[in-house]
Amino acid sequence: MPPNNVRLLITGGGSYLGRHLVPMAAATHELVYTYFRHHPPQLPPGQQLDVRDATAVTHLVTSLQPHIIIHTVGSNRGHDVENTIILGTQNITRAAATVGARLIHLSTDSIFRGNAPPYDETARPDPVNAYGRAKAEAEAMVQAIPNTVIIRTSLIYGLNVMDHGTAWMAQALRAGQPVTLFDNQIRNPVWVETLSRACLELAQNNYTGILNVAGRQTLSRAAFSLKMLDYWGITSRTTLTVGAASDGEWPLNCELDLHRAAAVLRTPLYGIDDVLTMAGSP
Repeated sequence: MPPNNVRLLITGGGSYLGRHLVPMAAATHELVYTYFRHHPPQLPPGQQLDVRDATAVTHLVTSLQPHIIIHTVGSNRGHDVENTIILGTQNITRAAATVGARLIHLSTDSIFRGNAPPYDETARPDPVNAYGRAKAEAEAMVQAIPNTVIIRTSLIYGLNVMDHGTAWMAQALRAGQPVTLFDNQIRNPVWVETLSRACLELAQNNYTGILNVAGRQTLSRAAFSLKMLDYWGITSRTTLTVGAASDGEWPLNCELDLHRAAAVLRTPLYGIDDVLTMAGSP
C-alpha cells in the first residue's frame, strides 16, 4: 500500500519515460496511469486513453479527481504529432484546471533555435520545426493555469531498457543501413531515472514555473550516441558516419543552464559519464 493518499495521474505510461516513471510512482502514490493503444506488458493495469479526445480526458480526470497530473504524452514521431501535443495538452490542461490538480508538464529543448546557448528558464521559445512549435504552443497553454511546472528536458536514455533512438540505430546498423551521427548538435542527455525522480519530487514541492531538468554533461549527439552504442555492445558500424547537421531542420546547440534545477532539486543531475561509472561500465 502506498505510504500516502495523494492521487496521481500519469499520462503516457507506455512511453519510454512512462514505463520507468509508473513503477517508481506506484511505490509512493495512489496511482492511475494511461496508455494510448497497447497496454505496456511490464506495468500493472492502466487506463486506455487518447488525450486528443476531450470528452474522454474530462471524464477520466473528473472521475479520478487527481491531486497531481504528470503529462508525458508528446512523441516526435508519427503522423499526428502536432495534434497529440497541442490537443492533448489543451485537454489535459483544461481538465487539470477544472479539478484544481497540480500539473507537471514535460517539454523539450527542441523549442529553441539552438543559436544562443546556454538556455535558462527565462529563454523564450524560438523553434525551427513543427515539433518544436507544437511543444512551444503546449507550454503556453500550461502557463495559462495556476500550480504548474514545465520541465524542459533533453535526450532521455536508460541502462536497463534501450531508448528508442539507440534502438533505431542498432537495428539499422545490424541491417547494414546507413546511419549518420551529428557532431554539431549539442544536448544534455538525461538518465531516465534522474528525470523520473525529478518529476516525483516536483509533484510534491511548491515550485511553479519552468525548470530545466537534464544531465549536467553537455555533449554532441554523435558523442552521446557512440557512448550508447558502446554500452549496448553494438559493434556493427561499417555503415556509420559522423558529420555535421544542416542548420534548420533541427536545432543545433540546445545546451540547458541547470543552475536553477541544482538549487531546487535534491535529485542529482548526473551526466552520462557519471551514470556509466555507477553502472560499472568502462
